[in-house]
Amino acid sequence: MEKLQKGEKKLLNAWAFYDWANSVYSLVISSSIFPLYFGFLYSKDNPNISFLGQDFKSTALISYVTAFAFLTVAVLSPLLSGVADFVGNKKRFMQFFCYLGALSCIGLYWFTPENVYWGISCFYFGLIGFWGSIVYYNSYLPDIAYEEQQDALSAKGFSFGYIGSVILLITCLALILTRETDADSLLAMRLSFALTGGWWLLFSQYTFYYLPKGNKTNNKMSSHVLFNGFKELIKVQKQLFHNLALKRYLAAFFVYSMAVQTVMLVATYFGEQEINWASDSEKTQGLIVSILVIQLVAVLGAYLTSRLAFKIGNIKALLIINIIWAIICVFAFFVTEPIHFYVTAGFVGLVMGGIQSLSRSTYSKFLPVTEDTTSYFSFYDVAEKIGIVIGMGIFATIDQISGSMRNAIVFLTAFFVIGIFLLIRVPKK
Repeated sequence: MEKLQKGEKKLLNAWAFYDWANSVYSLVISSSIFPLYFGFLYSKDNPNISFLGQDFKSTALISYVTAFAFLTVAVLSPLLSGVADFVGNKKRFMQFFCYLGALSCIGLYWFTPENVYWGISCFYFGLIGFWGSIVYYNSYLPDIAYEEQQDALSAKGFSFGYIGSVILLITCLALILTRETDADSLLAMRLSFALTGGWWLLFSQYTFYYLPKGNKTNNKMSSHVLFNGFKELIKVQKQLFHNLALKRYLAAFFVYSMAVQTVMLVATYFGEQEINWASDSEKTQGLIVSILVIQLVAVLGAYLTSRLAFKIGNIKALLIINIIWAIICVFAFFVTEPIHFYVTAGFVGLVMGGIQSLSRSTYSKFLPVTEDTTSYFSFYDVAEKIGIVIGMGIFATIDQISGSMRNAIVFLTAFFVIGIFLLIRVPKK
């Protein structure tokens, strides 16, 4: 295989194509089919689930499990990123998490009410696999692309992901909606989980074929290698916090990302529980149509955001997007009918892809010149994951205590308001 040079189109496309491979997880498992399947197993008429000797509201339990998975990733990321940089082969670590996530998706096929511990475990390891691989995926961005290429490439990756995941979702939708009985529909949903894992495994091979192993090192393995990641994080933290713009940007990102990721992770559960659907059939079709709207609009949103950032600057563009997110959260408190949910989905799609791709490329631009990109992006990802743990933990607790996801969603507005204030303090140049 020829060794591709930094900035080469084939290498850039191979990197972006991993979004095509793995984004089906975030759409089919996190955002649409799994929440639907979970909602059928534990409907709002019977929302409680017994787990580890405790009774939980089903949506609160899945939020707690999600938070715990992100906490696990936050601990593992610096551990394994340090090892990856040390041995100079971060691609192998990216592959490990990719295969863990894909096989866990396939394992969800056997999730039934009688197999609840198996199902929750597969959901947990699927999250770890997806987000663990993203740590290494993101860290490749400054390795393979020059600074002037990074905004457009980051947006291209998200766009590939949205398009690929929509194709698989439509396939799954055809499988589910052509079934004549509820039992057959549930079986089709389980088949969708297996298809998702297979898609992820298959298409990731193109990315792995072209990505370089990582930065070469002449270091030898030692007994202290496992702690290198944490040492690197401390070193990175000291270096980053000497950079005023980067320090303030990271603080803002930590806060607003906490709310963004929480909304994205619970949106379908909210639609399943809180919207007045006329029937189960309308609910299934309505929720999947909403997710499709989000994905399709997000493709446009990612490119519009990239263009907006080019014209007015990254920080100003992020300020505008955060203001829109805050308005969406307030509006969501009053959403009760399907038409309201569709409109909200359209606006979420417009700002969802934009805030993710722009946040990633903004961080990449702020970084000092270094070959140790994995540790820098590990710091970024750990900050994001800890934020999600806090956001999902707060959301689950409000949902469990108040019995309503509505109260939890509107509470997230505070994080966007704080994020806006912190972004204003970031030096614009």
